[in-house]
Amino acid sequence: MWVRSTMTYRASFVMMAAASFVTSLLDFVAITIMFSHIDALGGFSLPEIALLYGTSATSLGLADLLLGSAARVGSRVRDGTMDTMLVRPVPALAQVAADRFALRRLGRITQSALVLGWALTRVDIHWSPWTPLALAAMLLSGAAIFGAVIVLGGAFQFWAQDAAEVQNAFTYGGATLLEYPPTIFAKDLVRGVTFVIPLAFVNWLPALRLLGRDDPLRLPGWLDFAGPAVAAACCAVAGLAWRTGLRAYRSTGS
Repeated sequence: MWVRSTMTYRASFVMMAAASFVTSLLDFVAITIMFSHIDALGGFSLPEIALLYGTSATSLGLADLLLGSAARVGSRVRDGTMDTMLVRPVPALAQVAADRFALRRLGRITQSALVLGWALTRVDIHWSPWTPLALAAMLLSGAAIFGAVIVLGGAFQFWAQDAAEVQNAFTYGGATLLEYPPTIFAKDLVRGVTFVIPLAFVNWLPALRLLGRDDPLRLPGWLDFAGPAVAAACCAVAGLAWRTGLRAYRSTGS
């Protein structure tokens, strides 16, 4: 329904998607301006930073396209409209994901995918038949991890009722963090996004393997391939949190 509504005004959709494209492009423009004054950042060249940027932004874009509407759970809890979702014969999470589905977010995905494509033509990667599969697994696992964080944020709003910015700190803030190499951050921060909130599995660990670099924590090599398993675990935790939040929900009575 929302896609049909969006495409009714196609010129408006094109302008909104273009605005999303340009807005996200400005983040990468800032990186290129920085590299006009330096040759490397934390030992990483511009194409290598572009690889991190492209994988992080594309994964978040996919998760945001499918589940970004979960940020509005708090407003539905406050005004009592969550009740209408609970009486329909469709899972509440599916309804939340479809609520005001914003097809314009394709602009962000397109921009980050173009940067990723450019980076892949510039970085020194040993291509093998498994490399495209590794890249696809990285993007899909990253999208699942970001999606799990979004759902966790939505579940938290059943209690907090107004915590969308807290969720954004871990999604948009986490994606910005992953656009830069882990070598420029303190090791305690790297440990936190590896073992506490496992955002490092979105792109840091698998990308370092693709680039032939060692991670700053000197972790076992098999962890570089643990993204799908970590994504599955994150989704399971997010699903449990969502069900717990639904059980704790109390209507406004309005």
